[in-house]
Amino acid sequence: MQTRPAYDYWLLDLDGTLVDTEWTYVRETFDRVEDRLGVTFSDRQAEVLWHGLGGDRNDSLRAWGYDPETFWPVFDEIDDATARAEATYLYDDASFVAALDGPVGLVTHCPAPITDVVLDRLDVRDWFDVVLPCDEETGFKPDPEPLHLARADLGVDAAANGVYAGDGMSDVDAAANAGLDSIHVERHDPGRRGVCVLGDHRVESFHDLAGSPSGSD
Repeated sequence: MQTRPAYDYWLLDLDGTLVDTEWTYVRETFDRVEDRLGVTFSDRQAEVLWHGLGGDRNDSLRAWGYDPETFWPVFDEIDDATARAEATYLYDDASFVAALDGPVGLVTHCPAPITDVVLDRLDVRDWFDVVLPCDEETGFKPDPEPLHLARADLGVDAAANGVYAGDGMSDVDAAANAGLDSIHVERHDPGRRGVCVLGDHRVESFHDLAGSPSGSD
């Protein structure tokens, strides 16, 4: 068990880090994408794309012979905010966020309409001082710009000691690119991920970070 590190502010990812989605919804969503595009996605491919296993999702799509510019508009249209929120649940270790001292921001690739419904349904919006869903304007991780924007919205000094916690390689890379420490929470067997993600801190659960929410002894 590691001592929870002390930071002036925290930034966190959402999907796969604090929440996840029931597999039945994931599979049904890909079934509908298949019907629309006339293609087939195996369970493994659906899992890889949903969780971003193995790295960049667009690279995975291209490797399988699919066009990302064709796939994503269809996927985003089918991915229903209300249905997804109803199938979304909190990880049991996510509640540590509510007890964190100092500013806390959420930076997520989950689209804004879905993020809003999920946060409200799970009643966790008040955990965060800033919520920033990435889009074409903000850029996407591992681009550091979304983290810079969230930090600015939090009003913290650029020299303040901050961290970004997430479950994927793009989260760790975004933190490094933004000059922040990273916490990688591994929600998947590394063998299924196919790569080893090396954050400044590596845990299988946020419960593994012992100590007070502020990191003090």
